[in-house]
Amino acid sequence: MKFMRLGIYFFAASFIFLTACQSGGGGVSKNITGRAGEIVVVVNEDVWEGNVGSIVRNSLAQEHVALPQDEPLFDLIPVPRDAFTNVFRTTRNILQVRISSNIDSVGVAFQENIWASPQAVVTIQAKNEQEFNDLYQKSNNKIISFFLKAERDRLFSNYSKYHESGIYNVLNENFGVTMNVAPGFQIAEQKDDFIWLRYETPEVAQGIILFSYPFVSDSAFTIDYQLAIRDSLLKANIPGPTEGSYMATERRLSQIHNITKHNGNYAAEMRGLWRLMNDYMGGPYVSLAQLDFENQRVVTAFGYVYAPGKDKRNLLRQVEAMIYSTRLNNQKNNDILNRQLSLGE
Repeated sequence: MKFMRLGIYFFAASFIFLTACQSGGGGVSKNITGRAGEIVVVVNEDVWEGNVGSIVRNSLAQEHVALPQDEPLFDLIPVPRDAFTNVFRTTRNILQVRISSNIDSVGVAFQENIWASPQAVVTIQAKNEQEFNDLYQKSNNKIISFFLKAERDRLFSNYSKYHESGIYNVLNENFGVTMNVAPGFQIAEQKDDFIWLRYETPEVAQGIILFSYPFVSDSAFTIDYQLAIRDSLLKANIPGPTEGSYMATERRLSQIHNITKHNGNYAAEMRGLWRLMNDYMGGPYVSLAQLDFENQRVVTAFGYVYAPGKDKRNLLRQVEAMIYSTRLNNQKNNDILNRQLSLGE
């Protein structure tokens, strides 16, 4: 990845603004600039073209998982230190690389809202390249998570302020959950314990399917169990444009499955691809299944993207932020039960 022509980027950065909620960082009043998924890397060109640049690219520009075509985790924009002026300092994500034998404080610092808000800044200081390599490898996962969380939190903030109140109310009253769904989404199908929300243009389709099923055992969070329930519901409720076509999980590729927690609840995240059976449409998905312990049910939010010929990373992250905004109405009761469960382990 070569250094870009600064004049071109100066023009673009001056006109690309994201209105964002300030998060109280040291009186910062400027809003962040730049596009979603971008990171400005403050590093001199000779360093960027060498081993240090390779380490950063292999980490932050690695291939994003579970997308139908190659897309990087982040778009990296290298900027030499003497060109790191005000126009770049308001960028949403910044990685500063400082390598010098004169550095007194060696380490990795994670900061927010230094020059703008809501901004994420990581600074790595090392006396030499080997020390940089050691520092980066030890903090690699934390650095990636820090920038990913910053991207998701910005979407959270936007959707909490601007969302479809009608859908919010339907979920609240009929499904016992709330979710901040972006403006423009509509209810395509609604049944007991099942609702399909979608946003469609001639070029892009995004959708969220929320459903629940009884919790019978821990097997309810396994890949096979979740796929069986999900695909049966998709086949019955999400038809394709041609006769006999319907939505399903793409089984020819492995699913990425992680056990986690959401709002303190036992949960499982899954990523992969979906397809239309008996047709040719498809794209990426992300799902989040969480345990509603009090009601002995599993609540699953399944988000998908269809955007042929277009990059899908940021579209999927938008859907992901929506499904991660899901909150159980009885969360306070579940908090008590979750604490009791953890004490008994």
